[in-house]
Amino acid sequence: MDKKKIKDYPSVLSVSDIQEILGIGRRQAYELVNSGKFHVARAGRRIMVSKSVFLAWLKGSTS
Repeated sequence: MDKKKIKDYPSVLSVSDIQEILGIGRRQAYELVNSGKFHVARAGRRIMVSKSVFLAWLKGSTS
């Protein structure tokens, strides 16, 4: 199975998208989004992260 490319992900990532991109487990993905390392939006129980914010964090950029 081919690995999904970053450009193929939606502009707003879910926790499962982040888990898939980083190749980490579900628990680690939730720990990361709850760590305060980057801005997350919450809608009820859903946690969403802007892809541009996530990629900036991944590249080591700070705002």
